[in-house]
Amino acid sequence: MPRPLGELEDAVMSRVWEWNRPVTVREVLEDLRQRRSIAYTTVMTVLDNLHQKGWVRRDQEGRAYRYEAISTRAAYSAALMNDAWSESDNPAAALVAFFGMMSTEQAEALRDALRVVDVTGVQVAAPEDQGDRPQR
Repeated sequence: MPRPLGELEDAVMSRVWEWNRPVTVREVLEDLRQRRSIAYTTVMTVLDNLHQKGWVRRDQEGRAYRYEAISTRAAYSAALMNDAWSESDNPAAALVAFFGMMSTEQAEALRDALRVVDVTGVQVAAPEDQGDRPQR
């Protein structure tokens, strides 16, 4: 399981994920500079660190590198959630607490995801079907 990205690593990876194409240090730098003061060498170091950690691959183009994400933000988020869940001494209670924190939109996304993934023994009822169920 990868460790969580730091604040600057996340800012850089967010651009790489969002743009979904190979990027240069200069492109990331120019975008980051719209919100903060940051040096070229700082962005270059962060991208090099992300490469060494296995988050991005790089290909040399002239004197510069182009960096591309190895996996998606969704895969990163899923790995973080799985790691947090597996660290719990009571996984069922952790899930109940997590589900209790969900917004309506997040609950709908969970319902949709469970319909896509074949989880043995899990029954997913649409919200309109819940009216037929006894209240607890």
